[in-house]
Amino acid sequence: MSTIQIKDEQGVRIITINRPEKRNALDLEMYTALREYLIQGDADNAINAFLIKGQDDCFTAGNDVADFLKNSDLGPEHPAFKFLFSLLDLKKPLIAAVSGAAVGIGTTLLLHCDLVYADTTAKFQLPFTNLALVPEAGASLLLPHLVGHQKAAELLLLGESFNAQTAKSLHIINDCVDPKQLFDTAFAQAVKIAAKPPLSIQATKALMRPDKALLHAKMTAELTEFATRLQSDEAKAQFKAFLSR
Repeated sequence: MSTIQIKDEQGVRIITINRPEKRNALDLEMYTALREYLIQGDADNAINAFLIKGQDDCFTAGNDVADFLKNSDLGPEHPAFKFLFSLLDLKKPLIAAVSGAAVGIGTTLLLHCDLVYADTTAKFQLPFTNLALVPEAGASLLLPHLVGHQKAAELLLLGESFNAQTAKSLHIINDCVDPKQLFDTAFAQAVKIAAKPPLSIQATKALMRPDKALLHAKMTAELTEFATRLQSDEAKAQFKAFLSR
């Protein structure tokens, strides 16, 4: 069964991360599929919005560490690199439904979403410094802009988990709902958006974005530093400890 599944319904492309045995950890093939499905949907006039979700108990635990370490050359052709930059070019709204763990990219991805809904089981974490790394996906620019410098520093430097109520208070998510209502809530909002005049929606999304060139430069700088940190002795020690758990 595919680890990334899609279903197009009522003008919405529903993208499901489907690797529960690995807590939806993202490997290179999954990054490639995510990017391709977004690009396809962006070019399809029958699709006017995207909804990304995981399982009822997990959004994504982040990168598949073992797979990532085997493919750690973070050049422009790296699948994770290409996926992250595809988010900058996405014309149509992206909605997320978050349940359970949203770790690393599972949280930074949300900073590129237009609407985010989580349930009461959701746990967010940005554990980059715990692994001797740095943030990615433009988080070092987007998060301070969203929550303020001090709170962003708390989340990024300490790397501790936080719940959906905290995420809502910080405006990282739109609302926290009962687990049984999560998908229906997020899908209903996506359908509302998909039913509106699409070019107006796309123009409004584009106008609300932060400076694209600045964000592109920040993401490039992050990934350059990420690649350097990945090869450091302290990162190797942290990953060895992580994989031995």
